[in-house]
Amino acid sequence: MHNNGDEFNADDVVFTIGEWLNEDVGSSILGMLGAYLKPEGIERVDDYTVKLHLEKPEILVPEHLFHYPALVLNHRTFEGDFIKAPHGTGPYTLEEYSEGERVLLKRRDDYWQTGADGEPLPYLDQMEFVDMGQETSAWIAAIKAGEVDYLDVGDIVSPDLYLALKDDPNVMLQNSPTAVTRVLRMRVDLDPWTDENVRMALKLCQDHEKILNLAYFGEGLPGQDFHVSPIHPDYCEMPIPLYDPEKAKQLLADAGYPDGLDVELAVGSGWGDIVSYAEVLKEDAAAGGFNITLNTMPNSQYWELWTEVDLGITPWTHRPMGTWVLNLAYTADEEGNPVPWNETRWVDEEFSELLTKANGTLDVEERRKIMCDLQRIQYERGSIGIPYWMNIWMPHRTNVKNLKAHPTMYALFNEVWKEA
Repeated sequence: MHNNGDEFNADDVVFTIGEWLNEDVGSSILGMLGAYLKPEGIERVDDYTVKLHLEKPEILVPEHLFHYPALVLNHRTFEGDFIKAPHGTGPYTLEEYSEGERVLLKRRDDYWQTGADGEPLPYLDQMEFVDMGQETSAWIAAIKAGEVDYLDVGDIVSPDLYLALKDDPNVMLQNSPTAVTRVLRMRVDLDPWTDENVRMALKLCQDHEKILNLAYFGEGLPGQDFHVSPIHPDYCEMPIPLYDPEKAKQLLADAGYPDGLDVELAVGSGWGDIVSYAEVLKEDAAAGGFNITLNTMPNSQYWELWTEVDLGITPWTHRPMGTWVLNLAYTADEEGNPVPWNETRWVDEEFSELLTKANGTLDVEERRKIMCDLQRIQYERGSIGIPYWMNIWMPHRTNVKNLKAHPTMYALFNEVWKEA
């Protein structure tokens, strides 16, 4: 049941998936579902059953339906803005929403689920989310003082938080290894990044272990310049690339830059580890012939430009399988245009063909063999550097109970309670 009393049924599902597949909407989910599902493939079987007729085999359907933008809408009330008609099936109702200030959620008395104790969920009467800006010092002070109970660090995973809170007896850091990362992304449709030699040269200027230790205090795993993590079940084991400024300098010369290259790197100032990563890269890349100027801006401004800048460092959240993010960020649509979240505009025919094959390969060991080729191609010809994979923490006061860390940093509060 939706929180306004409307019945949740197949019509909501059919409507919502249709919106995802509508190119005019511009949903990021289109880059995933659109590769194997067309609007005419959505079948309403009865009031409570929907059948999807896929264009080709796809192992990620369940995970795609759990993607964080994949909110199923009330087809009777949705008119383009969920805030104006916040009708969903979750355990809370949206009572107040003031962008950039606060959100107030209140408990539903008619929620369907019960807890392990047999009591109706959710346990909390209400939750208030307060926007405290991008400066982590304010966040740290608030939770230390007990002014807030929990920090939603989904967009601001910061080593400052970890260092400040790890020894506080009143704060618990729920920890989880993840495929969260920072992507050094180069737009291949803009000079000088159209040249594979230039892209490889910059990647060779990364000392992955050093960057992980200095930017994130070693709290994670070093990356390998392809967007597949060691925690993914279909990961193909490969060596960590070595820092090689001499080879980088030679590649720049081969590309027509014998005297080096001046570039500007865009970063969001609120991501402390990204700023540290950029500073280390700036210093270490000088030996490889790169003169990097850092263009530091507020996170909100970076998100306005993240697909437009020619060189930047973008935060990417966790996805549970290696093929997912590759489809989301490194493919094209049927017309050959990069999908909405392909921020680098990199599309490779061989890579795309192998990825399509991997998408339909259920056996994880067989899929791993394909992933070996995908990872190699993305490393050799791709448009990104991956410095490290991040452990994440969900900080909360110790009197908040049953809050579990999720690698995607989903805030699941239906079974959480608070002791006095």
